[in-house]
Amino acid sequence: MRCLQIAVAAMLALVAASPVIAAERLTVFAAASLKDALEAAGEAYTEETGKEVVFSFAGTASIARQVEAGAPADLFFSADERWMDHVREAGVIDPETITIVATNTLVVVAPGENPQPLDLTPDALTARLGERRMAIADTETIPAGRYAKAALMNLNLWEGIAGRLAPMENVRVALATVARGETPLGIVYASDASVEKDVAVVAEIPEGIHPAIVYPAAVTKTAQPDAMEFLTFLKTPRAREAFRAAGLRPFD
Repeated sequence: MRCLQIAVAAMLALVAASPVIAAERLTVFAAASLKDALEAAGEAYTEETGKEVVFSFAGTASIARQVEAGAPADLFFSADERWMDHVREAGVIDPETITIVATNTLVVVAPGENPQPLDLTPDALTARLGERRMAIADTETIPAGRYAKAALMNLNLWEGIAGRLAPMENVRVALATVARGETPLGIVYASDASVEKDVAVVAEIPEGIHPAIVYPAAVTKTAQPDAMEFLTFLKTPRAREAFRAAGLRPFD
């Protein structure tokens, strides 16, 4: 917590020392799994408006706590509704602006050189892992991990796999671990798998066995006026195409 307070204080000092720069930019704190989509949408927004957007991507739990602690964000993008509820209850976002921008699904990935399909059964999973572990986002605090835990429980796999997991700080770290061959399997978002050439999707997890994966976004209480303009821009055809290209489904 002490490190978080120091980091937030440093960010606040930087903004205070650079008022002109702060006024010319929108600062977006967003879930790591939105990186490709939001960066592409941000570029499109800048091309159309001349206004710069800068991003800070991390696990949803991390960015939610930073925003709650006073980090200078104009918009907050969560990977689930639970963390959006958290910052709303903390009073740091404008609840009237909460907008779902996209949805996603879960897949099981393996290193690219081992693309054999995987049956989602205890025996198949154990055989594929051998003596190693499965990469997954933290199942207690990170949305991707919580979705994955719910899926594994409903597939009757949780009891056998819970002690064989390698929890990561966010889903992109889990993805990178599999891509480097450090773990034989991982559970990630389908959008993450679509942008990583060094992994292969070996199983798709049915959507109906875990809570719906949605990405709510909101303007913060301290946001610049242009923040809502950017959020509205994400519903335009050009921005929606950026989400589709990144493997996400724009929300209607």
